[in-house]
Amino acid sequence: MDNRSGQYSYTNRRLIIIGVIIALLLFLLIRLFILQIVSNDYAKWAYSNAFQRRTLYPARGVIYDRQERLLVYNQPSYDIMFIDNEVKQLDTVDFCATINISKENFKQRMANIKDRNFNPGYSRFVPQVFMNQLSSDMYGVLQEKLYKFPGFYIRNRALREYGYTVGANLLGYVGEVNRKDIEADDYFVSGDYSGRSGVERSYEKVLRGEKGVEILLRDVHGVIKGKFEEGKHDEAPVSGKNITLAIDIELQAFGEALMGTKRGSIVMIEPSTGEVLCLVTAPSYDPGLLNGRQRITNYLMLERDPNKPLLDRSIMGSYSPGSTFKPAQGLIFLQEGVINRDKLYSCAAGYPYLGGHPACHSHFSPLSIVPALATSCNAFFCWGLHDMLDSRSRHKNVQEAFEVWKNYMVSMGYGYPLGIDLPGEIRGFIPNSNYYNKVYNNRWNSSSIVSISIGQGEINATPLQICNLAATIANRGYYITPHIVREIQDMELEEKYRTRKYTGIDEQYYNIVAEGMRGAVTGGTCTRLYLPDIEVCGKTGTVQNPHGRDHSACISFAPYKNPKVAIAVFIENGGWGATVSVPMARLMLEKYLYGEIPYYDKYLVTQMTNWDTSSNSPYYIKKDGNTVATE
Repeated sequence: MDNRSGQYSYTNRRLIIIGVIIALLLFLLIRLFILQIVSNDYAKWAYSNAFQRRTLYPARGVIYDRQERLLVYNQPSYDIMFIDNEVKQLDTVDFCATINISKENFKQRMANIKDRNFNPGYSRFVPQVFMNQLSSDMYGVLQEKLYKFPGFYIRNRALREYGYTVGANLLGYVGEVNRKDIEADDYFVSGDYSGRSGVERSYEKVLRGEKGVEILLRDVHGVIKGKFEEGKHDEAPVSGKNITLAIDIELQAFGEALMGTKRGSIVMIEPSTGEVLCLVTAPSYDPGLLNGRQRITNYLMLERDPNKPLLDRSIMGSYSPGSTFKPAQGLIFLQEGVINRDKLYSCAAGYPYLGGHPACHSHFSPLSIVPALATSCNAFFCWGLHDMLDSRSRHKNVQEAFEVWKNYMVSMGYGYPLGIDLPGEIRGFIPNSNYYNKVYNNRWNSSSIVSISIGQGEINATPLQICNLAATIANRGYYITPHIVREIQDMELEEKYRTRKYTGIDEQYYNIVAEGMRGAVTGGTCTRLYLPDIEVCGKTGTVQNPHGRDHSACISFAPYKNPKVAIAVFIENGGWGATVSVPMARLMLEKYLYGEIPYYDKYLVTQMTNWDTSSNSPYYIKKDGNTVATE
């Protein structure tokens, strides 16, 4: 019995020892796995003792306008970098004095860099950005004393510079990446820059190029001894691709100058290509404000500005299009057989069916589609909507008829983003039958929504969409998705910027509508667009605004045959379309088609530049610093 007890005791001890050994082996294996596979801190430490990998940043692609004028280019810039593991016995007072910051600022910067919530890419073995965009003077001073600050070095970067002070919203700006950017794209690490808006953002991957790397060898004291194996393992950076815009920067500058203190947008498109010739939004700002070390301060200033200069009204502004919408209505009515070119509707200073509402200005009656467009008759298009939606000869109910109407509008570029190559484009709004079913509890007809017949009510569009309608009429039935970029170095544009989009409306009906728009210039609401040697077509719009004075709008294209340009001008609180938008469109067309403003219209440049839409009267301009009435 005693023998057996001893044997059991021996067996148990042996099992315990074996268990402990197995546990230790498992622990060591797991720890080894963590160190070698899961965590790479020790690998980084061992590697960094002998080598230092420095990222070589590529030159960002430059940007030209359609005339090869340089718009955006690069200038040398310098960042202070450090590797935390290598910072030894730093003389903080001397370092702070050298780069002109306080000791408290130094501590705060270090704390932010080491906070992984703030800086997810932090590692004590990986280079970190301490300060970016040093001035040349500060770079020179620091370079001379850098040997005194082990662990710190200077990285060469490039800073964006601008050849012109216009086009800020369409060009965009470059800023430091955030945590979301780093998580979404493994190209980025903390301290990198990327396009934050405009073309810089849309074409970030094209413009940024590919990073390179150089591997430096150092001794046991951490002193750099030169390139590892004479640079055999280095990788040279690949520069970003250059971009040529469709924008004519001189035309853009002229448009921004004409806007003066006004709010609104001017958009010009080459109909045959969809290339955007200018994309003016006002107010705007100097693109240089969002460059350099004052970028954040300036951004906050612009963001707090009540006039919203950071808002690109051309693609982010949502407005009722007013009477510029009437050509689209006429096209649908013609295509659906609601009217033909000879169909007459009456007008009694307004829509007779609803007792003169909406109201209309004085002109002859009855009238057909061509003079209705020329005179901008409200009643004509109210009648057309009535026959489109309320007649059962074509569609079984109002909902079905309205869906047909809505689908035509969508085919003409309304209701959804057009797809311009800029970030932030909004869709505008074209309601569907379900929308009105909910509003009117399934009991509605054309009279319930009559305001949409003249581009009011629930209809909303961006100035880009409004201009795109003019381009589609100019092309007699198709458009190419508007785009800012004309050419990318060694690359082809996306197919959608080379493909025609047809609306499904016959060319013959576009010819009728174009004839009406030509009539508006020769003897209707757009006579101030008349040019003696170019057949211009146009359509005005005076947009009711519940928040103040009416908005002024105009669309146009020229020439009548083989058009070269389409334009939309939209001025917030500008009053009558014929008073502000039409003369501004005239000047922009002259600038583009003639290359200069004729002598007889020089006065108009001054008048339109100084036009003051902030006054309570619709006919005010600024003269000698004072606001004076013109009518």
